Amino acid sequence: MNGEENNRVQIWQRTRLPDFLQSVNLKYVKLGYHYLISHLLTLCLIPLMSVIVVEASRLSLDDVHQLWLQLQYNLVSFIVFSVVLVFGSTVYIMTRPRSVYLLDYSCYLPPSHLKVKYQQFMEHSKLTGDFDESSLEFQRKILERSGLGEETCVPEAMHYLPPRPSMAAAREEAEQVMFGALDKLFANTNVKPRDIGILVVNCSLFNPTPSLSAMIINKYKLRGNIRSFNLGGMGCSAGVIAIDLAKDMLQVHRNSYAVVVSTENITQNWYFGNKKSMLIPNCLFRVGGAAVLLTNRSVDRRRSKYKLVHVVRTHCGANDKAFKCVYQEQDDNGKTGVSLSKDLMAIAGGALKTNITTLGPLVLPISEQILFFVTLVAKKLFNAKIKPYIPDFKLAFDHFCIHAGGRAVIDELEKNLQLLPVHAEASRMTLHRFGNTSSSSIWYELAYTEAKGRMRKGNRVWQIAFGSGFKCNSTVWVALRNVKPSPNNPWEDCIHRYPVQLNL
Repeated sequence: MNGEENNRVQIWQRTRLPDFLQSVNLKYVKLGYHYLISHLLTLCLIPLMSVIVVEASRLSLDDVHQLWLQLQYNLVSFIVFSVVLVFGSTVYIMTRPRSVYLLDYSCYLPPSHLKVKYQQFMEHSKLTGDFDESSLEFQRKILERSGLGEETCVPEAMHYLPPRPSMAAAREEAEQVMFGALDKLFANTNVKPRDIGILVVNCSLFNPTPSLSAMIINKYKLRGNIRSFNLGGMGCSAGVIAIDLAKDMLQVHRNSYAVVVSTENITQNWYFGNKKSMLIPNCLFRVGGAAVLLTNRSVDRRRSKYKLVHVVRTHCGANDKAFKCVYQEQDDNGKTGVSLSKDLMAIAGGALKTNITTLGPLVLPISEQILFFVTLVAKKLFNAKIKPYIPDFKLAFDHFCIHAGGRAVIDELEKNLQLLPVHAEASRMTLHRFGNTSSSSIWYELAYTEAKGRMRKGNRVWQIAFGSGFKCNSTVWVALRNVKPSPNNPWEDCIHRYPVQLNL
């Protein structure tokens, strides 16, 4: 392998996220406070109504009688009081967002015969005859430094020699993953498929006709008036986008169940060329998927695991470099793959910083916000040579689910947010055991936390993911009880072996 090729590997391994301490854009701080102020009316009405209820409960029968006599002789006061009460109640009911609960979720566990070890991966790549020696060495180095373990899985079609990446094989992979996750979800929740009113499916690279959502409707015979959506081409952060869409639909349709299915399809998207920037997905992406059941039914709150608190989405697609940093295209020989730009880490860092800056005012304690705001204003107004204060997000969240896109991103987020190793443990172990499963990785991470018995009532969970476009999206959940792992948790057969010691 020559010097130029060595440099290419080093670029992918050593490129880091930009230091969040360098600069903070004030407009994204203001955006976070805009989200907060938009709910100010609700925040004010809740304590006002509470005070009225408390004071009313203290009234004795004699007090009520005297109040009635007063109102009889003061008709104007009675009318004004009634109007204010009715108007306030109406405004509160109309503006109050409906609570969205996560009843349960399930992650697909691929069969053991789909596992691929390092040596097997490299031998298979060599025997296909599609890769030259330089490309094989590049893949070997990427794989060794990726953080993936020996138990990740690739599709059935990739185990053949030569590989068989057909449309039929891609459909089979999609069906196995989606139906496998959904079967477990319906079994764990005892919710009938025909009770589902909203269905959102996201898969970036495989979008057949009929759609993946139509495949699910056909399989489970879902009702004819179901509101179904199929999201494509939105990358690894599409799972959060799907949750946001389902949340918005649940604000409109009362007493409904919504199912979100997040997956990626590898069969027809394996790259068989020698362009280095397009070989990396072969080394990182693996089979996986998750199904999530959401509801706005208040009667289901008692048996739900989590309540959705916030969704914050950041899109950098207006920037040309960000738009093309994860780009599906053909190489010079006409072979299709996903190309990763050398600027990917820098762009991801900018998107993450924007998203985190917007999220901060919604979740951070007041003390952290004051420290952050004072140092930011001092720097902006007085040109003080001080670094902006980076709030301690450990005070806002108990658990972190960082998209398992690669070892370097997890390492840099841990460093920049000053997290402890235990906070990034779920992400590292998910990458090791399952690889990069795209939009579903954050659910394998949540399942890991539950399997470890760490989820307690009131704990806050931060899921953060990023993907092509370029996008960075966050969801915040709060645990409604001490959460135990559901049956068929993907970690149940191996959690005793984790965390493993990684050679980093």
